[in-house]
Amino acid sequence: MPVDPSTATLLIDGDWRTGAATFEVLDPATLEVVGHAADAGPEEALTALDAACAAFPAWRATSAEERATALRAGAAAIRAAAGTLAAIMTAENGKPLHEARGEVMGSARMLDWAAEEGRRAGGRVTPQAAGGPGLVLRAPVGPALAITPWNFPASMLVRKVGLALAAGCPVIVKPAEQTPLIGTELVRIIAEAGGLPAGVLQSITTTRPAEVVGALLADTRLRKVSFTGSTEVGLSLIRSTDTHLRRTSLELGGHSPAIVLEDADLPAAAAAVSAAKFANAGQSCIAVNRLFVHRTVYEEFLPLLLERVAALRVGHGADEGTTLGPLIDFAGLDKVERHVADAVKRGAAVAAGGRRWSPPEGGARAGLGGAFYEPTVLTGADDTMLISSEETFGPVLPVYVFDDEDEAIERANTTDYGLAAYVFGSALARLWRAADRLDFGIVAVNDPAPVRPELPFGGMKNSGQEREGGSEGIDAYLETKSISMKL
Repeated sequence: MPVDPSTATLLIDGDWRTGAATFEVLDPATLEVVGHAADAGPEEALTALDAACAAFPAWRATSAEERATALRAGAAAIRAAAGTLAAIMTAENGKPLHEARGEVMGSARMLDWAAEEGRRAGGRVTPQAAGGPGLVLRAPVGPALAITPWNFPASMLVRKVGLALAAGCPVIVKPAEQTPLIGTELVRIIAEAGGLPAGVLQSITTTRPAEVVGALLADTRLRKVSFTGSTEVGLSLIRSTDTHLRRTSLELGGHSPAIVLEDADLPAAAAAVSAAKFANAGQSCIAVNRLFVHRTVYEEFLPLLLERVAALRVGHGADEGTTLGPLIDFAGLDKVERHVADAVKRGAAVAAGGRRWSPPEGGARAGLGGAFYEPTVLTGADDTMLISSEETFGPVLPVYVFDDEDEAIERANTTDYGLAAYVFGSALARLWRAADRLDFGIVAVNDPAPVRPELPFGGMKNSGQEREGGSEGIDAYLETKSISMKL
């Protein structure tokens, strides 16, 4: 029976396969079906693990230069297909097309970085001892599982895949069920462009992640898991087995503060805060969730921020001029509305937005039925509100006033999360002090986009463990072996 390429989203042991069932993929802006994916179960997942285990000895023995060449070929192919990949991402994720293209191009840079990191992941020779030399070797940890999110379905996938392959680990990708098409296409491009052997890179799409991932976690041959998603699910992965340990990288939720000091460049800070908050409709683990503004500049800063927010254009991500797309689903919209209602009940004022968004009557997109919400700014926020302790994951920005630097940093740190924080100011000593004292894995100083391939990405506290990216990223896929020699 010929394979239907529209549903052959399972790459297992070098073959594209369909499953016994399929599921629909929806455009979150229109709720229309934009594709179908194979709905795999535990059996397919374990078959993929069999293939990964079989491929591991040869892939770990492949030279770092050969692996790097394959990854660079994948990066070049991603760049060549950037337009198509961006259109796929917008169709199933909803983000504006220019954001999707930027994410795709950033993914190619991550793959290039991973290629070079694999060539630098060496060990060392220790100082001569009485009995002889000592060696520290780095060895790939083994077959890995990459569980990727829907909000950044290209960059998160490629970051994990690139580092795993560069280290010598075969990897099975499980894309989010909301965005399986972009994940499938990226896996295809990387596997084909790099000429990867069967079993080295595989993909499993499913609407039953608990069953599929559970079967893999129960198998001791799976030696590494890298997960990006909610803190609740991340903690469940840590608790998933009580008979054996495995390496687990977690990039979880956030509750990012931004601090505007009294010596900040206010127009630049307003532009940066708007960008860091409303990209991807606020559905980002590093989106600004709490904005602290010094009392002496609050009255000047707020109109600048509101001007930026007013310039945002809500609509379908594929339409020219759109800068804010829909939320991924109505569960996300319900949470946004609950947070806004709670804040208003507790004394906050809606300075901008505050409602569901509908397209203008009679327009070309009058039928949009997705979970849209206006870009929203709340003033008069305080620390008792739900939005002050829970991650909203939507286009709502509460603004708080503070009186001194110590107060701002203390309030910013009062959270169980520690992924990203932002600080805006001019005096280098104060910025350095703030960056040092903020308990977050990523601190952006006057920078709305603190994600680069050369910087490690990850959080403290309940925002995760281990790092992706930077020279530290490949460590998550390598074991350290000490060799003591007596000659």
